[in-house]
Amino acid sequence: MRIALMAMTVLAIASPLMAAKHAITIDDLLAVKSVSDPQISPDGKLVAYVVSEIDRAANKSNSDLWLVSTAGGTPKRLTTAPGADNHPRWSPNGKTIAFVSNRSGSSQIWLLSMDGGEATQLTKLPIDVDGPIWSPKGDKIAFVASVIPGKTPEETAKSEKEKSEGKSKARVYDSLMIRHWASWDEGTRSHLFVADAKTGEAKDLIPSWTANVPPGPFGGSSDYAWSNDGEELAFTSEPLKDHAWSTNTDIWTVAASGGEPKNQTERNPGADAQPSYLPDHPGILSFVSQERAGFEADRWVLQVRTTGAWGAISTPITGSLDRPVQSFVATSDRAEMGFLAVIDDQGTEPIIRIKIDGPMVISSGTVVYQTKDLKVDRDFITGGVNTSVSATPDGKGIAFLRASAAAPNEVYTVKPDGSGLTQLTHHNDELLAKLDLAKAEGFTFSGADGDEVHGWLIKPPGFDPNKKYPVLFAIHGGPQGAWHDEWSARWNYQMFASPGYAVVAINPRGSTGYGQKFTDQISTDWNGRVYEDLFKGLDHALKTYSFLDGDRVAAAGGSYGGYMVNWIAGHTDRFKALISHAGVFDLTSKYGTTEELWFPDWEFGGPPWKDEATTKRYREQSPSTYVPEFKTPTLVIHGALDFRVPEAQGLGMFTALQRRGVPSRYLYFPDEGHWILKAGNREVWWKEMHGWLAKYLK
Repeated sequence: MRIALMAMTVLAIASPLMAAKHAITIDDLLAVKSVSDPQISPDGKLVAYVVSEIDRAANKSNSDLWLVSTAGGTPKRLTTAPGADNHPRWSPNGKTIAFVSNRSGSSQIWLLSMDGGEATQLTKLPIDVDGPIWSPKGDKIAFVASVIPGKTPEETAKSEKEKSEGKSKARVYDSLMIRHWASWDEGTRSHLFVADAKTGEAKDLIPSWTANVPPGPFGGSSDYAWSNDGEELAFTSEPLKDHAWSTNTDIWTVAASGGEPKNQTERNPGADAQPSYLPDHPGILSFVSQERAGFEADRWVLQVRTTGAWGAISTPITGSLDRPVQSFVATSDRAEMGFLAVIDDQGTEPIIRIKIDGPMVISSGTVVYQTKDLKVDRDFITGGVNTSVSATPDGKGIAFLRASAAAPNEVYTVKPDGSGLTQLTHHNDELLAKLDLAKAEGFTFSGADGDEVHGWLIKPPGFDPNKKYPVLFAIHGGPQGAWHDEWSARWNYQMFASPGYAVVAINPRGSTGYGQKFTDQISTDWNGRVYEDLFKGLDHALKTYSFLDGDRVAAAGGSYGGYMVNWIAGHTDRFKALISHAGVFDLTSKYGTTEELWFPDWEFGGPPWKDEATTKRYREQSPSTYVPEFKTPTLVIHGALDFRVPEAQGLGMFTALQRRGVPSRYLYFPDEGHWILKAGNREVWWKEMHGWLAKYLK
């Protein structure tokens, strides 16, 4: 009796602890605080960063600036005004933070003194501004704002007001591209401005420029930079012509006082981006570049450009590294030059450290490095996804974001030698402690041509190895992309697993981070090696992990992943259900309605009318050609503002399924584009996803 009472007591105590963790829900996902944009102070003692939280009642996000010591301790919230406070940047003396806020009604630059007091508004333009960066002397701030080429901000604002109040909303175009990502071309272009850091008086440095600086839609302040003396700025620009079918972005320079810009990378037909001047080394400009014109997924190589009496010379620093450089920070003192670079590597994004000891040697017009002078440390920071690196000019202070499949971004710091990895912020610890989250487990198998291919397995919450679990087979987009060991606010592994599914995610041919040859092997072959890799990966997982139920498998994918789901619909009936988000249905009709024409031009060898072989390729690789074979129940999802894969593709897929009599459902978002971003829509997206899977897998 006493033993029974003791057992009951133990159970009573243990039960609350055992029940403390639960499977993630949409409420949990939307409650995650998004930590971003860490910026280390010039002395390396503090990190300013941004924390965003979703206001579900207002269906939008609120973001504020926070501050934490690199020595550790409790972070301090710096701003409390409602709305969006973003993009903190330290002044060179570390006494002021410039940031962007919409608290005044429009997005303007505000200044916050570290001595205390309220933030003060610097710029007061009639248009939104973004991306402030300080000049080396701290007397000026560069930023970007969208204007009508040839018109002032005031004239632009007046023109926009008249347009919005006009009775007709007609648009007239004489050239492509007329819309991009999720927005129509309204005639404005993002330009580079410089403002006085005391008065806020601003000047457009490129008033007649007809391209966006930085390139849209995802370019940022890493695409422009001050020279060491503050006399000029380097910037990345979209092509000035043939924008819809050219990837040839270039690095330009312009005097800080204005003048005629100069193209510094004109010789390279591919893309150039992310200019950065090396501290303490005047005249040395670093940037990343792609060699092949028209191929947006070519390998990004870190370059160093020197100028002198011999002219301008660019040297590929990571030319022998078969991995793309995602981003980088230049650090140096007079004795040593170096870089911290984020690369894409086998489903992770590590930080590597590159050191160039001693001065650069010029020989016969060529930059020469002795082997002993160039050191690449690929093991500097490994595992998970590490991004947004910020460093002091001498490289002794380093802060960055770090995440994994089981943990969203938090701010970390590390010592210059790679030791002392420390998590500085813990904004989501309390929430994560309540959730049953599985780590992503990597595996490899033999894919097409016998090549090694990598995949991830995420176990369901409450995992019991003696049970059988339905499988969600996830197919990534791109197609030149990858599933990483990362936390996603959209295609979240844990949310897919939460109802009791095991997630299998393969990085097949075309995936990035496995060498450029592996990436290249999907172009003009969207359903050959990649299809073989996917199914060999799924079969390997089913054979290797006895708890996977091979009789209950569903496939889901977005963008290219949606295309592959549509392709699968016409080529196999092994899945119980399919989910196609923003998927391509008919390649020929998509060509005439998408915006970035360089993409299908590269992927399929040109326009569909180029020649007989190309026409045949479009037809044979279109899911629409195989509609008579459609059998599997399919959920189709699309957004009206998706100009990358226009909505007719989703509607066409749904129409074909309906006419074939296949069980199908169409989820349509009139206010979303390629991605589903609004909190209310994300809630519906997951509800429909889980409902569809439950109907066919449970």
